[in-house]
Amino acid sequence: MGGVNKRKRGRKAKSDPPSTADIPTSTSPHIDDVVFSVSNVELIDPPPSSTPHRPRRGRPRKIPIPISILSENSNPENGKTIKGVNGVAASLISSEDTTMLNARVVPEMDAVVKVFSVHTEPNYSLPWQRKRQYSSSSSGFVIKGRRVLTNAHSIEHYTQVKLKKRGSDTKYVATVLAIGTECDIALLTVDGDEFWEGVSPVEFGDLPVLQDAVTVVGYPIGGDTISVTSGVVSRIEILSYVHGSTELLGLQIDAAINSGNSGGPAFSDKGNCVGIAFQSLKHEDVENIGYVIPTPVIVHFIRDYEKNGAYAGFPILGVEWQKMENPDLRLSMGMKPDQKGVRIRRIDPTAPESMMLMPSDVILSFDGVDIANDGTVPFRHGERIGFSYLVSQKYSGDSAAVKVLRRNSEILNFNLKLATQMRLIPAHNKGKPPSYYIIAGFVFTTVSVPYLRSEYGKDYEYEAPVKLLDKLLHEFRQSPDEQIVVVSQVLVADINIGYEEIVNTQVLAFNGATVKNLKSLASMVEKCNDEFLKFDLEYQQVVVLQTKTAKSATSDILTTHCIPSAMSEDLRM
Repeated sequence: MGGVNKRKRGRKAKSDPPSTADIPTSTSPHIDDVVFSVSNVELIDPPPSSTPHRPRRGRPRKIPIPISILSENSNPENGKTIKGVNGVAASLISSEDTTMLNARVVPEMDAVVKVFSVHTEPNYSLPWQRKRQYSSSSSGFVIKGRRVLTNAHSIEHYTQVKLKKRGSDTKYVATVLAIGTECDIALLTVDGDEFWEGVSPVEFGDLPVLQDAVTVVGYPIGGDTISVTSGVVSRIEILSYVHGSTELLGLQIDAAINSGNSGGPAFSDKGNCVGIAFQSLKHEDVENIGYVIPTPVIVHFIRDYEKNGAYAGFPILGVEWQKMENPDLRLSMGMKPDQKGVRIRRIDPTAPESMMLMPSDVILSFDGVDIANDGTVPFRHGERIGFSYLVSQKYSGDSAAVKVLRRNSEILNFNLKLATQMRLIPAHNKGKPPSYYIIAGFVFTTVSVPYLRSEYGKDYEYEAPVKLLDKLLHEFRQSPDEQIVVVSQVLVADINIGYEEIVNTQVLAFNGATVKNLKSLASMVEKCNDEFLKFDLEYQQVVVLQTKTAKSATSDILTTHCIPSAMSEDLRM
C-alpha cells in the first residue's frame, strides 16, 4: 500500500500492459464470467513440420548424455555422480537409458499432481442466484505433512476439488485447508493413505538469484501428461498479484507459463522448489514473461496457517507515502543531508498506525533498516527492493520498530502493531456469497471488485461510475464495518414507477440517518414505523415510498421474480 509504484487505474496506458493471471482451463462456455478474463491468454501451437519423417535404416540412433546431467549432477537415490570430460560426453547411451536417468535426476516430478476443480460462482448482479457450474484443471505439488499446494485462483468458488497423481488413473477428493487470497496460494489435503503412497514431498530451496536456471513443471492445456518448461530468473522485485490485488515479492522468469500451469512448482537446478507458477504477461509486444511466487511468500503462508490454524493474511503498514527525492522538499521537512526517508501522505483511520503516526511524518527506518528517499531498502548485493517487503515478512499481530521525523525536526521511535488491511471496496468476498436486501423492488447490495466486474466487465476500471472508482482507489474506511451500499437495480412494479432507471447509485442516508453498511440499512427499514421510507442517494437523488405499501408489495415482487427471500442469510444473523 502506498508508495510502491502502484499502477494507476482508469484509462489503460498503452505503454504499460497489465499482468494477467493464469486462468484455469475451463470446459464451460461461460468462461468469460470467470473473475479473470481469458482475452489475453495466448495459445501457441507448434507449426507443422515441413519435412516428412523418414525411418532411419541401420542400427538404432544413439543420443549423447544431456549437458545438464554431465555437469557433475548427483543421483539422489544412490549418491553416484555422472561426469563428463571437458563438457563432452564420455559415453553414449540409448534414449531409453536417458529417460531412466532423467527420472532419477528429477524425482520431484512425481510430487506434481493435477488439480481438477468444479466451480460455482456467485452471481453478483443477481445476488440471490449462482452461475452455472464449470470445470477447470490446474497443477499442484505435495509438501511435507501430507499437504498439497496450488493457486488460490485455481479453486476459487469451488464446490469440489480432486487430485490425480502422475501416472495414475484415479482422482482423489481433496479437502481445502486454507485459501490465501492475497498471495494466491491454497493448501489442500487428501484423507486416506492410498494417495500418499510412493510420493515424496518436495523440498524448498532458497530464493534464487538472477540468471539462475528454473524449471516449471505442471499440466498446461494441450495434453494430460506432465509438461516441463525451462528458463532463467530474469527479475526479482515487488510484483502486483492480480488475483489478490496486492503487492508482494515475486520472480519474473522467461519460461513459458500457460493456462493449467497454475499451482505447479518451479524447481532450481538442484531439484529444490523455489516457487509456484501463478501468472503470466500476455501482450503482443512481449514473449515468455512468467511470474512465480517465491519461497519466502510460500513459507510465510504455511507458517501463518500453522501458527493460527487458519490463514490470517499479510499485514501492511496502513499509510500512503510520498517519495522524498526532491532536495527542496527534504529541506522544507527539516531533514538533514544524511537523513533519508518517505513522507506520509495519509493514514488509514482503522489501522493501528493512526494512533501514533501523523500526516507529513517522515519514515526514516523500519525495524532498524534505513529507508531511501525512493522508498527502497537494501536487498542483496547490487539489488534494492521496496520497503513493503520488510512489512510483508511480518505476521498479523506482530510488532515493528518505526523511526519517524516530525515537522519540528523531532525524531520519534514507535513500536507499531501490524494488522491486515480492510478496504472500503474489497477486492474479494473471500468465498462468501454477496449480501442483498430487497424492499419494494429496490435491490440493495454492497460494492466489491467482483461486483464491479460483473456489472461492467473486465474494463470496469474506466467503465464504472467515477464516484465508485474514486472510492475504490482513494478512500479509506472510517470504521471497520463501513460498506458502500448501492441500489443495484429496480425490479419494476407499480409501486416504484418513475424510479426504474436508478442503477448502481450509492445510498447515503435513510430517513435522515447515515447508512454505514447494508445490515444497518436493512435493520432500519424493517423497524421503520414512519409514514414514508426516504432514501437519500448519490447525486442528490431522493426515493420516497409509503412504508405500509412498500412492505406489502415486496412479497408479490419476490414471487414474480422467483426470489427466495428479501434478504441474504448473513443479514438475518
